[in-house]
Amino acid sequence: MAIENSVQKPRWRLRSGERKWILLIGDILAAVLGLLVSLYFWGQADWLDFSWDFLSQRIPFWYYLLPLLWVILLVDMYDLHRATYIKETLKGVSTAAGVAFALYLVIFFVSDVNSLARKGPVVFILGATLLTFLWRFLYIRIFTAPVFMHRALVVGAGIAGTAFCRAYLNMQSPSLHITGYIDDDPKKYHEIVEGLPVLGKGDELLDVIDKYQITDVVFAISGELNPELFRSLMLAAEKGVEITSVPALYEDLFGRVPIFLLQSDWILRSFIDQTHTTGFYESMKRLIDIFVSLIGLIAFLITFPVLALLTLIDSGAPIFFSQSRVGQNGKPFKILKYRTMVTDADKNSVARASFEHDDRITKVGNLLRKSHIDELPQVFNILKGEMSIVGPRSEQIELVGIYQDSIPFYRARLFVRPGLTGWAQINQRYASDIAENGIKLEYDLFYIKHRSLMLDFSIILRTVGAVIGFRGM
Repeated sequence: MAIENSVQKPRWRLRSGERKWILLIGDILAAVLGLLVSLYFWGQADWLDFSWDFLSQRIPFWYYLLPLLWVILLVDMYDLHRATYIKETLKGVSTAAGVAFALYLVIFFVSDVNSLARKGPVVFILGATLLTFLWRFLYIRIFTAPVFMHRALVVGAGIAGTAFCRAYLNMQSPSLHITGYIDDDPKKYHEIVEGLPVLGKGDELLDVIDKYQITDVVFAISGELNPELFRSLMLAAEKGVEITSVPALYEDLFGRVPIFLLQSDWILRSFIDQTHTTGFYESMKRLIDIFVSLIGLIAFLITFPVLALLTLIDSGAPIFFSQSRVGQNGKPFKILKYRTMVTDADKNSVARASFEHDDRITKVGNLLRKSHIDELPQVFNILKGEMSIVGPRSEQIELVGIYQDSIPFYRARLFVRPGLTGWAQINQRYASDIAENGIKLEYDLFYIKHRSLMLDFSIILRTVGAVIGFRGM
């Protein structure tokens, strides 16, 4: 067939991981350049007589680690959707600069007199802020250009294909252009489905790829595959067209597992096989839990007198709140938190999930929630091994019973220990109904499936950013 040889090679494609690496490398270069600028201004008086003695004798070793600290402060800006907006970029870089200045001032005032340099660190923060913003602006202008946009074709205009397109078209900053569908249903031919046209049938796949210069085919058929369609897909793949399933692309784009698009046996065929971790990871995770919770214990002991007094003045006793929650493998445990709601929050013993602007939250409780200090007593649960620093949020026993009857695969979130923070908590705030809890479960299952020390570290850093910015989760 002549058409088999006319399938065009795809344009230059960048996957999500590759885009994140580009952002990271650019941020590092901007920070290193900021460091060099600060060294110039710091040693300007000696610059004409520059020697390596200036760097070895006057510059402390920690100063060369500032670019690393700067990149860590930008961790929230590696969300690819946020990274394509000028407003979000300006907000993120400014927040990083503000936190950097705050840390510098704290260290400056607690250090011995004249023991900490003034000009160098200040110039570094200013330089890194300006250069990072310039780099991010270039990234937006360059990597959102049409040459980097994928052109996608969805094979299957059924439930999975249309649900994916509906979710994708609602994204704020899509990184590919969905051209339309391929579907064998004659009733759908040339019809508009979820705002996109059905461009042809399965035997016309290669023609459509050639005509519309398709770079990516999204496979969304769950039933039996037509042999001719399978052959066409293989020929397209041989010509360089990327073939991706809906669940895989959904995870890559949204950072969630599409629970409503999966078959009932997915939990056995895919999820369990891919969630096994090494003994090294589990051991390191437990060591990190113990180390961080010991630091948290010190913070708890220091802040307890003040927080206890504020709680008593605001709403009386008790200071703490204890409740039965469901832990790993469905084992119940008692969670411990600072009380943030009125004492009769759950009237008639009916469990209710909390939500944003919940009128049961006290004035002091609202402050504790926004700063996440109400979670501090949970360090005792972590030390006992009932919880982890990172994991799905622990849920009330009654609500687990309700959700597992309404949300597919809900009980799979009990595969790991619940966490003080987690992937779902940093990506979505309060979930007050079945639909929102379904989305939160998609984030939880994504974390369980892909969990690693790097992902845990990223979640912890983003949580710190939320705490500093008083953004409730």
